[in-house]
Amino acid sequence: MTLNNIEIDTLVVGAGQAGVAMSEHLSKLGVPHLVLERKRIAEAWRTGRWDSLVANGPAWHDRFPGLEFDLDADAFAGKDQVADYFEQYVRKYNLPVRTGVEVRQVVRNADRPGFTIETNQGVIRANRVVAATGPFQRPVIPAIAPKDDGLHQIHSAAYYNPEQLPAGAVLVVGAGSSGVQIAEELMRAGRQVYLSVGAHDRPPRSYRNRDFCWWLGVLGEWDAEIAKPGREHVTIAVSGARGGHTVDFRALAHQGMTLVGLTQSFEGGVARFQDNLAENINRGDENYLALLDAADAYVERNGLDLPPEPEARKRLPDPACVSDPLRELDLAQANVTTIIWATGYGVDFSWLQVDAFDANGKPQHQRGVSKEPGVYFLGLPWLSRRGSSFIWGVWHDAKHVAGHIATQRTYLAYRDREQRTADEQQPSISNVSTFGAH
Repeated sequence: MTLNNIEIDTLVVGAGQAGVAMSEHLSKLGVPHLVLERKRIAEAWRTGRWDSLVANGPAWHDRFPGLEFDLDADAFAGKDQVADYFEQYVRKYNLPVRTGVEVRQVVRNADRPGFTIETNQGVIRANRVVAATGPFQRPVIPAIAPKDDGLHQIHSAAYYNPEQLPAGAVLVVGAGSSGVQIAEELMRAGRQVYLSVGAHDRPPRSYRNRDFCWWLGVLGEWDAEIAKPGREHVTIAVSGARGGHTVDFRALAHQGMTLVGLTQSFEGGVARFQDNLAENINRGDENYLALLDAADAYVERNGLDLPPEPEARKRLPDPACVSDPLRELDLAQANVTTIIWATGYGVDFSWLQVDAFDANGKPQHQRGVSKEPGVYFLGLPWLSRRGSSFIWGVWHDAKHVAGHIATQRTYLAYRDREQRTADEQQPSISNVSTFGAH
């Protein structure tokens, strides 16, 4: 079945968590729409993550309001369980999702309202387009990566398990949630691991019988609408692996992992690192302790019966790799055969050929409503708040965007007095389309 010559009010591109949330809200508001996904529903969770990955938030938190996970509320869902969850969500609400359809180009129509969308299965026309492809579209490996065919280099998006890597030591560049979890898995598998640690936030997995997700919620951090200057892109080092635990870089080093500072350059088979390892770890500690302080103050202020946890403030001594850090590493001498770049992702909106971006290609929008009328964004970090790119956060952002679309449809459906009179005289044509101008 092709999609040629289909006209729809709203087209949603992407059927991950953002697209599914968008479809639910549009359905509730009676907005005719279609969701296109080039692969399977929530495909990134199945094939764009490593085998042992679990959600970073507990099942009670990292979900949509309309459906619970079929596991203990405090457990952490595995990646396939998350993908299954979204497929089940689509079935529960009978959402209009078409898989295996790649959107290749979206352009604004010159001679009629809305947009023309070219796909691998035909051409669609839509009054509105929602880009729900999320922030993890294009794995980014920095330009400093060595040009050495003898090294096995992959992005974290292409890492699945220790067995896929050649024998030898591994340098993991990037110590956010992905980097630190991969590094720990490799160390537990018996690999010698070097972990390059940059700036990061390091919340406790739990404190005083509450997960950090709960603390960020009651403290208003998830709903913060403006990032602290310089902290917009700082990664979070947290793990749900093996039932969930607080990431402790000193503990990892005492267990045999070698920590190094931010990776600076490669030359002649030698990796060089900035002299900022201790500073980065100490700043992570400051973030950790600040959350403990805020939690303690919240407990006292609200008279909560949550048990004190003084052990959470104890700190291991600095390991040798922190007190006397490596500034350079001869990769061959250290038997480093693999570099894993846990260095994040970029967006790719090359298919969306409309005036919705700044000079650097960054989407210009207000809470997901683009400066280009009829174009919307969903699932991006800080779309409206800190939690926007998380599962529960994108659901709430989708509600706002869907409301905006429904309001626009109401205006376009307006009929003036003369039109209403004509409608009464010709009831057979009273079903007026809202496919109108912007």
